[in-house]
Amino acid sequence: MNRPHHELERPGARRTRSRWWTVGLAGLALATTVGVSVAPAADAVARAATDDRPPTSDHRDDNPSDKGKGKKKPKGVPVPCTADALIAAITQANARGGAVLDLATKCTYTLTTNIDGAGLPAIATPITLNGGTHTTITRAAAADQFRILTVNAGGNLTLNHLKITGGQTTENGGGVSVAAGGSAAISHSKILDNITSQGGGGIFNQGTAFVTDSSINRNIAGETGGGISSSGPLKVVKSHIDRNTANVGGGVAAAGATVREGSITGNKAALSAGGMLIDGGIGTVVGTHVTGNTAGDVVGGIAVTDGGQLTLRRVGLTDNTAGNVGGLFVSGPISNGTSFAVIEDSLIKNNNAGSNGGGISNQGVTTLRRATVAGNEAGDQGGGIYNTLGGTVRLFDTKVVKNVAVTDGGGIFNDGGTVELNIASGTVVVKNRPDNCSGDVPGCAG
Repeated sequence: MNRPHHELERPGARRTRSRWWTVGLAGLALATTVGVSVAPAADAVARAATDDRPPTSDHRDDNPSDKGKGKKKPKGVPVPCTADALIAAITQANARGGAVLDLATKCTYTLTTNIDGAGLPAIATPITLNGGTHTTITRAAAADQFRILTVNAGGNLTLNHLKITGGQTTENGGGVSVAAGGSAAISHSKILDNITSQGGGGIFNQGTAFVTDSSINRNIAGETGGGISSSGPLKVVKSHIDRNTANVGGGVAAAGATVREGSITGNKAALSAGGMLIDGGIGTVVGTHVTGNTAGDVVGGIAVTDGGQLTLRRVGLTDNTAGNVGGLFVSGPISNGTSFAVIEDSLIKNNNAGSNGGGISNQGVTTLRRATVAGNEAGDQGGGIYNTLGGTVRLFDTKVVKNVAVTDGGGIFNDGGTVELNIASGTVVVKNRPDNCSGDVPGCAG
């Protein structure tokens, strides 16, 4: 469900405010409300900050294993390899209050008819679709535009070992749309190459969505959430949200989210938040690579806005790029509400901003514990960390090393906010260029 866009002030320009959506300036807003929360990751990535390595994850490119370690999929009613047979089976399952349907292996169900905006009847009861080796549901290239699946209020969709592809629509949800009051559980599946001119290229969620051991790749949204746009509870575990595209939130745009032990990589936003946008909710990212994302204007990696709360734990936030703010942006009262970020045991490295804030740009309240901010670059100020008026940054046992700014504050640039280094805890700010700190940063050696 779309809502008005917020105004957000470009870091470093406190008196210049404009609507980012219309002119591409530093605003971050979410045209579609969204929501998610996260669980802990494997201990194998616990030392990401201290050994200067990103977290480990089992990254498979568009190829989730067909041999999942989860529960065995329940046996159901066989569905012959024709679109008509699948449509009839879902229609009958809805009429009978639900069913488990076993789709044919090595089969592509090619949909040709638009049924109320989707290629299949809307899911209105608990229905499980079990696929297998090379089981695909797709829209025929010459067919009218429609998404693949819709889940209505009261519907409960489970997808196992399926590929959902080729959906195209002018409405929200290119591949799968989950209405408020509905739910979807997607396991060992691929949601890829779906397109919408609105929100949620792969998945649009207003209900509840749980994605595990799956790939959400190469989807496109004209507005928010190239991979996933969510306003309801969202949990993504051991999955890969890679190479999706949107105006805002290239990979994920959510009012809150849990992302654990996977990747958000190579996503693109034409305007803001190349990797992930947490807009006003609670977000947790654990044991995950957020790498190589880009934005045409603001925030290559992750943005938390509108009073949102974000926890990064054992995360590699690396090699993200934008015109302003490379890695992480945390909004504050001078834009659209004070947001909060806690970064623990994580690595923020090699992010690049054309202007301010190579690694982190903070207007809100950001706390780093046992983290490393290294090798980030800013075309103007704040190679490692850029902190603005009203912002607070607290560092505990954290290394800010070998960052570069073209103008000032190679390590940390404080523009009227508060920076607490907590040197006694082991925090060091060294080997940054052209200087370690600029502005009021108590305890920093120049």
